[in-house]
Amino acid sequence: MTDYIVPLILFVSMALALGRKENAYDIMLSGAADGLRLIVSILPALILLLCAVHMLQASGAAETISRLLSPVFARFGIPPETALLVLVRPLSGSAALAVGADLMARYGPDSTVGRTAAVMLGSTETTFYTISVYFGAAGIRKTRYTIPAALFADFVGFCMASWTVRWFLPA
Repeated sequence: MTDYIVPLILFVSMALALGRKENAYDIMLSGAADGLRLIVSILPALILLLCAVHMLQASGAAETISRLLSPVFARFGIPPETALLVLVRPLSGSAALAVGADLMARYGPDSTVGRTAAVMLGSTETTFYTISVYFGAAGIRKTRYTIPAALFADFVGFCMASWTVRWFLPA
């Protein structure tokens, strides 16, 4: 069924355009050109984010930072083993998934750490990626309070994920 969704959407779009006596080909070309312009405006921010995440991981800085911040995370009830996940999640979803998979492989998916990582991955957002995509698409250059508010929301999400696992899914 899912193999037919895109062709069906294209067919219905073309049929509607023909029914309105519009040039469907030109309309679709215009949409594709707008999509390419959007990609060109977003691409530099995406490249910067991916490079920064990989540099942090490759240099060992991410692990050093997570070791230093582990006592802070423990104070808020966040398992210290998930510190790297907390640091990487706002930057990159794919890096966060890799860290989460590593945590689950190391501690087990049914452990407190594994469950906390899974809930964290599902209840937080890749903040900087999302902001760069949406603000870049809208042409907004100054984020004002967006980043601090979003990072605070991520922190609350991390704390609530940890507390929820501890309260409802004890190991």
